[in-house]
Amino acid sequence: MIESGGSDPPTEHLEGAASVPTRSNLKRKNQKKNLRFQMWNGSGNSRFRPSPPILKPNQMSWHPQYRSSKFRHVYGKPASKENCYDSVPITRSVHDNHFCAVNPHFIAVVTECAGGGAFLVIPLHQTGKLDPHYPKVCGHRGNVLDIKWNPFNDFEIASCSEDATIKIWNIPKQLLARNLTTYRKELVGHARRVGLVEWHPTAANILFSAGYDYKVMVWNLDTKESVVASPVKTIACHQDVILSMSFNTNGSLLATTCKDRKIRVVDPRLGTVLQEASYKGHRANKVLFLGNLKKLLSTGTSRWNNRQMALWDQDNLSVPLTEEDLDGSSGVLFPFYDSDTSMLYIVGKGDGNIRYYEVSVEKPYLSYLTEFRSYNPQKGIGIMPKRGLDVSSCEIFRFYKLITTKSLIEPVSMIVPRRSESYQEDIYPPTTAAQPSLTAHEWLSGINREPIMMSLRPGSEPLEPQPLPPEKKPFSNSMVQVSPGLLEPMAQLATNDDRTPRSLLGEKTPKWATEQRLEEKSWLSNGTDIFECPPPKTENELLHMFYRQQEEIRRLRELLMQREVQTKQLELEIKNLRMGLGQF
Repeated sequence: MIESGGSDPPTEHLEGAASVPTRSNLKRKNQKKNLRFQMWNGSGNSRFRPSPPILKPNQMSWHPQYRSSKFRHVYGKPASKENCYDSVPITRSVHDNHFCAVNPHFIAVVTECAGGGAFLVIPLHQTGKLDPHYPKVCGHRGNVLDIKWNPFNDFEIASCSEDATIKIWNIPKQLLARNLTTYRKELVGHARRVGLVEWHPTAANILFSAGYDYKVMVWNLDTKESVVASPVKTIACHQDVILSMSFNTNGSLLATTCKDRKIRVVDPRLGTVLQEASYKGHRANKVLFLGNLKKLLSTGTSRWNNRQMALWDQDNLSVPLTEEDLDGSSGVLFPFYDSDTSMLYIVGKGDGNIRYYEVSVEKPYLSYLTEFRSYNPQKGIGIMPKRGLDVSSCEIFRFYKLITTKSLIEPVSMIVPRRSESYQEDIYPPTTAAQPSLTAHEWLSGINREPIMMSLRPGSEPLEPQPLPPEKKPFSNSMVQVSPGLLEPMAQLATNDDRTPRSLLGEKTPKWATEQRLEEKSWLSNGTDIFECPPPKTENELLHMFYRQQEEIRRLRELLMQREVQTKQLELEIKNLRMGLGQF
């Protein structure tokens, strides 16, 4: 039993009891709280404050950047079974080429042929199942490795083969009734098989060929000989097999890739190497000029054998501007660039998909849009020139996939979704026309010229530079000069009729000529023919047509007022002359 006597012990010494807060303890706790708050809030002593990151002007912050683009929703639309080319014996060659060439009239595809090389030329409208005995274009003694249509002649095609020759063929406008074996020209100069041919983009009758003898040869086809044995220039700067060739817009530079994985920018006339890339982190396979952006795009593999694409400055090939790994597949990547829309398409051999990007001048240079996916892998690919697209369905690009597993050629259209069915001016800027801007002699002499452009609007003509019309000087009374030979007839007519000025003016410019000239001017409004415009189909088109007619009416009224002022000035001048003649 515990005794109750004595004083109780202090509670602060009891085990487990709460300590009595003192003034020093409270002050210490408050200091710790304030210090923790300052560190969390970023205020107070600077040594506890984390310094904010310093962003460069071109460096992305953590905020997401959304790009507005009219091509964000581009989608691929494969053709229906009836609009494909079925039962086509596509070549089984393992060469890394397109094996297909397309223009607005024909589609050409390399085919299997016993006893030599051959290719098919099928009219574009002849879809469906192909006749097994369809005529071929055959004349090579070895397998055909590459074919290219002349960009300035839709009925001329070049082919190269393992027999070390290049042949130029004229395709008849009517359907082939039998095999075509007669070529227009044969180019003989390579010592080994020829793997690539490429037409000059602006000069007529200039062809480039690359062979397994490590040489690029320049041919002038503007000759009368049927067999050309010597090229005008031989470029021998490569140390291995040439894998691809690409021209810039005006054809003054040639970019090549070689089996030594180097990219070279060459002067095609002199054959000198202007730039050479020896970057070890990217082994290039294909190269492509990106229009007028002064940039190159190459596809190949990285150090870890991933498929990769790299963007280069054409004036400095030491280090790429950017690199992007795609996947781990082994097929070759074929790049295609549309300079009108600044879109880049990447097609993989053995793949079923087509990736596409938008290219910009500033960072990030490549903006991924989306991809077209398919279960059918392509062995080769062909592209339609812009002048052969269907602008009524807002088609901006068209591929022709060679599907060997089904012996099928499948067109795939890249379409911008638009509700209106009228011509879309913003997605169809002026594009390259099918006319050369240089002759072969002019280009060989050192002249460079940009390609001739054309509008894709139906019924338009190539936009050639036209001479400027002479400037019209403003009309004034002092500029009216009447020849002395007209004074006497005018005096005689003045005594008989007061309407002399109008009759004399009618004799100078007949009424029918004036009306015809006025009608011809009224047909054109802002450079377009009114009668060629289709009737409006939507409310927006109707409003657009209404405003355009209002503008035309206003312009005609101004023209009519100017004519009335000129007529009154002429009447006043003739009246002054009559009064002067009456004094004498």
